[in-house]
Amino acid sequence: MAQNRTKQDVTINVGERFPLTIRRLGVNGHGIGYFKHKVCFVPGALPGEVVVAEVTKVLPRYLEAKIHRLRRASKHRVTPRDPYADVAGGFELENLAYSEQLKFKRQVVIDSLAKFKPYGYRNYDVRPTIAAPQEYDYRNKAQFQVRIVDGHVAAGLYKPDSHDLVDMQECAVQMPQTMHVIRTMVKLIEDLAIPVYDEDHNSGIIKTLVVRESWTTGEVQLTIITNTPKLIHKHQLLDAIAVKLPEVVSVMQNVNPGDTPLIWGDRMIHLTGTEEITESLMGLDFKLSARSFLQLNPEQTETLYEETAKALELTPDDTLIDAYAGIGTIGLSLASRVKAVRGMEIIPTAVADANENAQANGITNAQYVVGKAEEILPQWQRDGLHFDALVVDPPRAGLDDALIKAILKTKPRKFAYVSCGMASLARNLRRLTSVYHVDYIQPVDMMPQTARCEAVVKLSLRK
Repeated sequence: MAQNRTKQDVTINVGERFPLTIRRLGVNGHGIGYFKHKVCFVPGALPGEVVVAEVTKVLPRYLEAKIHRLRRASKHRVTPRDPYADVAGGFELENLAYSEQLKFKRQVVIDSLAKFKPYGYRNYDVRPTIAAPQEYDYRNKAQFQVRIVDGHVAAGLYKPDSHDLVDMQECAVQMPQTMHVIRTMVKLIEDLAIPVYDEDHNSGIIKTLVVRESWTTGEVQLTIITNTPKLIHKHQLLDAIAVKLPEVVSVMQNVNPGDTPLIWGDRMIHLTGTEEITESLMGLDFKLSARSFLQLNPEQTETLYEETAKALELTPDDTLIDAYAGIGTIGLSLASRVKAVRGMEIIPTAVADANENAQANGITNAQYVVGKAEEILPQWQRDGLHFDALVVDPPRAGLDDALIKAILKTKPRKFAYVSCGMASLARNLRRLTSVYHVDYIQPVDMMPQTARCEAVVKLSLRK
């Protein structure tokens, strides 16, 4: 067995075992301990625990290990509801008591601030994490890979850093109806002998099943992602879905050929039923197409949006800019509280959905356009549009550099930053705090049992 020497002259072998005390959790929910002053990440290990760690990977700056034996368990350790919580992604904290999960997510915000050190960060008001109404059964969307495992059709998630599929018979964080659709589809695919994708040979048809369920209407949309446009036994499959899965009101096919890390392809085919399902948030109805973005926890999404409204302190005279607007869920939800909403998004279909959602809900003071926020925001200002409030909800990578420059130049008086990436948030605040003061940061738990967190930041212009 090969040996590896780290920068700190720690010689260690893959497979070697040693006692390890877990000091804290890392940003991804992995336990962190120190072996001869070398950082060691141990998935599933909790702070205060003593484990016998078995090295799985040796890298120059850190080690990765698994729990060989648990010597001393944390008083906050609980039994996961999912039998594969420690072997598949998406359940990182299911063995940790929920009250401690909430504390951890607040700490992730604090640790990110300490790493990037935006102006005045030591005095920020980082509030306790708002708990989700449901710790389980909340997730409205499943995106499961389909492969052959042990001679049978399987659907589930990959083990971390691999393409080893975990066949998920159940999943405690998914809405139950979503899992019923997945398991029924697995049986239908096997019974009809529809070829399943084979990565090694780039052959077969069905790659992925995507199921989205409406929290309010119970409608389900099924998207079958395939390697080829041809779907063998398509009519038999659709007939069986109609009989066995009456809750599925929309069936789409997405074509994504070849061996690619991307889940979605460019071509969408409408197979049967409607092309959209309806979800209701904040008293409004939103039409969702297969690729529309929506938060995965619809019930807690209303809490997130109310916290956003609270941070903005909107009045009927305000004009609100909704950047990174998606299908307009934030801006439209707040439209009744302001004079006007103007939004932008780079995905044309999302902009079309946003404007259609406005019309369908009788909202006449909101308008969405296609384009980059960093280009449109200054243009609107040059055109004479006065806006008082800005809300941004960027992807995990954070705000575009050009948008930060545009914000610092246009200086909207009211500003709320909704973030799903605490590191990018802290990094962006380093620049934003040259002009803005951070009034508070409110973490919101959108995804219990995982290490992921959202936060709403209230910013105000420095005096």
